[in-house]
Parts: sequence; C-alpha cells; structure tokens
Amino acid sequence: MNPGKARLTFLGTGTSQGVPIIGCRCKVCMSQDSHDKRFRASAFIEYGGLNILVDAGPDFRMQMLSQGISHLDAILLTHNHKDHTGGLDDVRSLNYIDKRASEIYCERNVLEDLIREYPYVFKFPKYPGAPEWHLHVIDERPFTISKESSEKELVWIHDVGYHYKLPDGSLVPTARCLEDMIEEADQLQAKAPGQESITVIPIRGLHDKLPVLGFRFGDIAYITDMSAIPESEFSKLEGLRHLTLNTVGYPKHHSHFSLFETLELADRIGAGHTWLTHLSHSFPVHEQFCKDLEHLCAEKKIRSVVRPAYDGLVIE
Repeated sequence: MNPGKARLTFLGTGTSQGVPIIGCRCKVCMSQDSHDKRFRASAFIEYGGLNILVDAGPDFRMQMLSQGISHLDAILLTHNHKDHTGGLDDVRSLNYIDKRASEIYCERNVLEDLIREYPYVFKFPKYPGAPEWHLHVIDERPFTISKESSEKELVWIHDVGYHYKLPDGSLVPTARCLEDMIEEADQLQAKAPGQESITVIPIRGLHDKLPVLGFRFGDIAYITDMSAIPESEFSKLEGLRHLTLNTVGYPKHHSHFSLFETLELADRIGAGHTWLTHLSHSFPVHEQFCKDLEHLCAEKKIRSVVRPAYDGLVIE
C-alpha cells in the first residue's frame, strides 16, 4: 500500500520549560506574538490514514484541544523525560471516546520508566479509571503501525473498569498481568501490513549519553532532544522534503544541538526545508530569528531552507 504524503503539525516547539518560562521577564517571554508562545515539544502526523502523536508531554491536554484532535492510532515516545511523557494519563479521555486502549510505542528503557512513574496503570487487578495502554516495545529497526481491529473494543463497567468485548458478546478484563499489555519488537516486525498501515523508520541518536529515537514518516523526519547522531543513521535521512531538528541555543550544549551544529546537519542532510524545534527563550523573538537564520544560511551557503518552527505550523 502506498501511504501517500505525510502531514505534520507542530503541537509544541519549546524546551522542557516551555516559552514563556514561569517568572521570566525577557523580551521573548514577554512577547505578544503567538509564534513566541511554545508548548513542550510534540508533533502530530497524519500518514496513510492514521493519526500518530510523537511525545505526550505535560501540555498534551491543551495540545489536543487547541488542534481539535479527538482520535489517535498511535503514540510514539522519543525518550523517557517528563517533558515528553508527562501527559500520558490524559489519554483516558480518548480511551472512553474511542473505546480503544492507547497504542504506545517506546523502547524498553522507556517502558521501565513508565512502570515506575505510572504504577497505578500497571497494578493488577487494574484500578478502575486508570488509562488503558497497549505497549509496543521498539528499537531502531523499522516497524509497522496498523489500524487496530474492531475486536479490541473497550466496554466501561461502572466502578469495575474496562473490559474487552469479544465477538461472542462476552466481556474479559483488559489486562491481568504486565505481559498482557506488551508486544515485542520482533512481533511488530513480523506483523503483516493491513489495508491501513504505515512503516515508521526510527532514527537513533544520543541525548547526552541517553539513547533516544527520532522518526521518519515518508519524506518527513522528526528529530528532537539529540546532541549526536551516529554515522550509521545518516542513510535513513536521505531524500527528505522536510527535516525537524532540535536546538536550544547558540553555545555548545551537553544534550542538545547548538544552533551552529544544527545548521551543519541541515547542510549535510540537505532536506528541502529544515525546521528548528525545542527552542528556548535564548533565541530572539520569532520575526527576528527568521531574519537571522536567513542571513546565516546565505552566509554559510546552507543547502536547505532553515526556519524556526512554531506551534500550529503544518508541513506536508
């Protein structure tokens, strides 16, 4: 199946503190330009008939409401930091409306942190009202996301919790142990693509010393919270129309690309457009930053159009 073009909406383009930062009175934080109001970094991708979210941080609820998003087929997590996982409890609303468990794709170390940070989700028998998650353990290998079958419909029983409704009409609890909630990467690899399915290509990177993932959807790649990309991964970034890269400031940073490192990567990868995300208040206001980037890219002869992303921006 040809999934067609991917469409990406930036739901958040700020750092772990967002912009404005609480208590800060700098020019960027005081700006009235909506382009300078930044939720924590997250993206919404429409691809092959599927709705996919990358990262569900503390602003997840407001991001869903601001964009009118009421259905997700998958949530992909880049890594286990709170500004990327802190909103996962709020999928409860989608569980109830969609009558589906939330399909969450993450690495094994991220899963282990979720078990510690959301213990009530993994307590059996399950606490009534806890969010319903179905976890897919992934790594840097490509994997398939498909529309979930109608046989996994959730039924809410008051004061008892969710059950799955089987084809014969009987009801069974959604999970009785941790293994009921997890599907391993090998099974994802073997899963036959359905009529509505897409292949996602993970991009391995390092966030300081922490292994993290970016993701490629067709000819759009979304990378955030990286300070290094292994040489072996650059072949996954060839032929892009749009590339998203993170940067938090001008000087070198231990866990994020500096602006000048990002410009070097933009030139090396050579996507048609490179969009900057995870932006801090140390950059100028949006209008001035656009002018500065245009000047810098012309001066350095960068072979990609580089611009700062902003919340609500759509690329396709």
